[in-house]
Amino acid sequence: MDLEIRALRSFLALADELHFGRAAAALHVAQPALSQQIKRLEAELGVELFARSSRSVSLTAAGVALRERAISLVAQSERIVDEVTRIGRGEQGRLDVGFVSSALPLGPVERVQRFGARFPRVHIELLEGWTAHLLVKVALGELDLAIVRDPDPVDGVRLTPFRTEGFVAAVPLAHPLATRGSIRASELAGDPFVFFPAEAGALATERNLAPVLAGGRMPSIVQTGSTWTTLLHLVAAGIGVTVAPASTVLSPPPGIAVLDLKDTDAFSELAWASRADDHRPILRAFIDVD
Repeated sequence: MDLEIRALRSFLALADELHFGRAAAALHVAQPALSQQIKRLEAELGVELFARSSRSVSLTAAGVALRERAISLVAQSERIVDEVTRIGRGEQGRLDVGFVSSALPLGPVERVQRFGARFPRVHIELLEGWTAHLLVKVALGELDLAIVRDPDPVDGVRLTPFRTEGFVAAVPLAHPLATRGSIRASELAGDPFVFFPAEAGALATERNLAPVLAGGRMPSIVQTGSTWTTLLHLVAAGIGVTVAPASTVLSPPPGIAVLDLKDTDAFSELAWASRADDHRPILRAFIDVD
């Protein structure tokens, strides 16, 4: 196929110039080499494409017909090569990207916008979900990439941590500790808690509650929610308190007091999740976009 496309390019050059010397110069090849290539093409097709005389070169009826079709074939081959090259460099294709809602303050949507500006030929689909669910989708190939928080290891999934952050406490404004600038998480151990359900992920539960569990007491979870936005509104309504990653309360709803936690080194970790055997440049391009 490569020889045929090259031969068609040579044919088109001669069809445009109708002069072997000028066509050879345009192709940056020697004139005898061009002549041999045209003869081979004619032999393969079983027809004469050019009428030659000592003074002129002209297209035969078969040559005119081939020229019309060759223009389209060569253009199509160039588009195919360009598309494949762009896909290989991560500049074209499709990406299905998942994210946890708590990552929104860290700019995944803005990342998509920046990536789209640099690689307009890549189509991106976003899916919000819990870490545990996103990891399953990555493992099954339903997602190419996901931003997850405190992920449990999953077979076949590569996890690449990229950010850690500490925790803060969120309590209703009417809470007795609301006016304090900082507290120990253990001081909330007797309060009703609002938190994610267990299926959101074992490690996520363990890490988020670590500051409270360090006091030796498991808090009572009275209400669950699927996003930090929901949980913080539950706190504002006075249903309970919670411990949250610091970035999730950058814009808290009214009715909440955000308190620093002291005497704890517990942290939450955000990571990229992708299939362990997927090394496509398009993934690295998305992760590395600044």
